[in-house]
Amino acid sequence: MNFLIITHVNHIHKDDQYFGYGPYIGEMNIWLKYVNKVTIVAPLKNGNISPIDLSYQCDNIDFRNVPDFSFTSLKSRIISIYKLPIIFWNIYMAMRKADHIHLRCPGNMGLIACFVQILFPNKIKTAKYAGNWDPNSKQPWTYRLQKYLLKNTFLTKKMTVLVYGDWKNQSRNIKSFFTATYSDSEKEIIDKSFVNLYFKLLFVGSLVDGKRPLYAIKLIEGLIKKGYNVILDLYGDGLEKKNLENYIQTNNLEKYIFLKGNQNRETLKNAYKESNFVVLPSKSEGWPKAIAEGMFWGCVPIATKVSCVPSMLDFGNRGIMLEMNLDIDLNQIAKIIENEGTFTKKSKLALNWSQKYTSDIFEKEIKALLQV
Repeated sequence: MNFLIITHVNHIHKDDQYFGYGPYIGEMNIWLKYVNKVTIVAPLKNGNISPIDLSYQCDNIDFRNVPDFSFTSLKSRIISIYKLPIIFWNIYMAMRKADHIHLRCPGNMGLIACFVQILFPNKIKTAKYAGNWDPNSKQPWTYRLQKYLLKNTFLTKKMTVLVYGDWKNQSRNIKSFFTATYSDSEKEIIDKSFVNLYFKLLFVGSLVDGKRPLYAIKLIEGLIKKGYNVILDLYGDGLEKKNLENYIQTNNLEKYIFLKGNQNRETLKNAYKESNFVVLPSKSEGWPKAIAEGMFWGCVPIATKVSCVPSMLDFGNRGIMLEMNLDIDLNQIAKIIENEGTFTKKSKLALNWSQKYTSDIFEKEIKALLQV
């Protein structure tokens, strides 16, 4: 099978291998177990491989480098006009030779591919929509356009669209899905009893405005002012790093808040095991891996009410749903810190729910989609 992937993820070529963002590559490697050739249409960049990057595990890779593009400014729009014909042609030619077409959405490459795939109504296709599928959410017009094309069964034929969450009134090609990091063999019963002198909170994600890491820091700052012994580790990197460093220093929080940068899978796994809470005050999510991963190791999740997060947290029964009001959210967290029984109950419920979604189950679902 010639399996085609079209994605906006930036790749790096080194030592005859193609590297990219670890969570995405890790998932795709499960798909690639059941194909003998993969064609990848994606941007290729120069740069260094970071600790969170992984390589594809496939011996037969045909990589089609295409230019990245965006419509965020007038200049970028003008430049994109010249790039689009090249991208269209590369995607079209790759689809002609593919046995199975797989789109990664939402993203700029996914948007173009959503149009081109209409020309191949008889080819089997899948699309992974990794963003927020909530029909009522506010999203960029390019995201809304991709969603319209993907769920339009007149334009889009033989396509299974994998989305996060269960939503009403969906077209027949929409399939509620999930993602997974850990296997059945990694399951452990984690005891999160109050044995430490402090409570550890964990933030895992890009240090960008959309993830709102500063709000996580302000939560810790507020808890400290209330007299609670808490610390926060932030794993990730991004444009907001310098601003966060300045805020931590200005407010004398160096003893309580630590920027750990990008780290590999095992380091994060140990961090989850050692933490009491995992916090993600994100503006938008699909299936927040950091929340699901933290819950797998018994962390009580603290997250915003976006996408399928309320369902993941059972509407607050196995976590805390942020109101994005500092006083209200601080009181919610304080109540759990003060009550070991409530914390333990939520921790166990979080663990039991998340450990149902293992990579073993995920692989079975992928195998069925590939019809192998």
